[in-house]
Amino acid sequence: MSQILRIRRVLPVIVCAVVASLVTGCKSSPPAAAAGQPMPVQVSTIALTPVATTDTYVSTIKSRRSATMQPQIDGNIVKMLVRSGDIVKAGQILMLIDPLKQKATVQSQQSTQAQKKALYDYNKIQVERQRKLYEAGVVSRDAYDQATQAYENSKADYEANAALTVTQKEQLAYYQIRAPFNGMVGDVPVNLGDYVSPTTVLTTVDEITDLEAYIYIPTGRIGQIRMGLPVDILDPDGNVIVKSTISFLSPQIDNGLQSVLAKAEIPRTAPKLRTQQLVKARVTWSTAPAPVVPVLAVTRIGGQTFVYVATQKGDGYIAHQIPVTLGETVGNTYPVLGGLHPGDKVILSGLQFLQDGAPVKPLG
Repeated sequence: MSQILRIRRVLPVIVCAVVASLVTGCKSSPPAAAAGQPMPVQVSTIALTPVATTDTYVSTIKSRRSATMQPQIDGNIVKMLVRSGDIVKAGQILMLIDPLKQKATVQSQQSTQAQKKALYDYNKIQVERQRKLYEAGVVSRDAYDQATQAYENSKADYEANAALTVTQKEQLAYYQIRAPFNGMVGDVPVNLGDYVSPTTVLTTVDEITDLEAYIYIPTGRIGQIRMGLPVDILDPDGNVIVKSTISFLSPQIDNGLQSVLAKAEIPRTAPKLRTQQLVKARVTWSTAPAPVVPVLAVTRIGGQTFVYVATQKGDGYIAHQIPVTLGETVGNTYPVLGGLHPGDKVILSGLQFLQDGAPVKPLG
């Protein structure tokens, strides 16, 4: 029993010693600022840097040359030689419309032409014979005039028929749908065997070397829109893939969108873009010196952005938390729209340990 009593007396002492050691351990490595010593921090001095004022809009890539292919005759499609997205050359056959009916018409016309040619040739010989007989006094002038008239009539009839035959032959070309220039085949809404007419859209061909970005700019910017403004075409990650400028401004406002159409040419050396592709177009309105702050220096609390500035106090510095208004990121920096001034020392490191008024030791 005496041994149990000794254990009970010793146990509280051990527990107190353990708790004391834990408390001492927790206090052994406080931040330098909390211990009253200035915390070493990396700082960056705010300086004026050229900053661009920009807006980004959804833009559509379109070809400067685009042709809608429609037939000039009626008929059924008997061959489809291309598919959507195919690259074609000028004059290449895209589709064939059944030409059998037209071929039959041409053959019939050629037969008629042969008959009229035979009559023409006969009357030509006949008028020459009647001329000789008239000059020899064998036939009357009236007989010679009748032969001449028959010859002239048959000649005119033959020539008109020959011209009609040529026209009918030329119409055979209408049954071959050909690419008007080098380009890319768009959507093909028709199928093999479909009956088509001159109102039927067969497909489109878009030139892929001369493209433009169609940018609709809100009328609120109408006073700043001008030819030559820089335009960056961006990929989905925000990287610049094409640099261009505004090359066209519409003289009219789109009432439905309340915007002005601007176009930017896409250089031929640019990465491959497709017509009707949606991209982001960043328009730069102006560039002017402005303070910038590194992204690492910015903290957010409740939707508000703050930075810590090393402010001189007496012989040392303290951390002073300042709310700032920032623009869109430019590389690894934010343009400062309000809250900071050139020369301010923005703190970059140890932000998680800082409090407003904490002593700091600027480095760098």
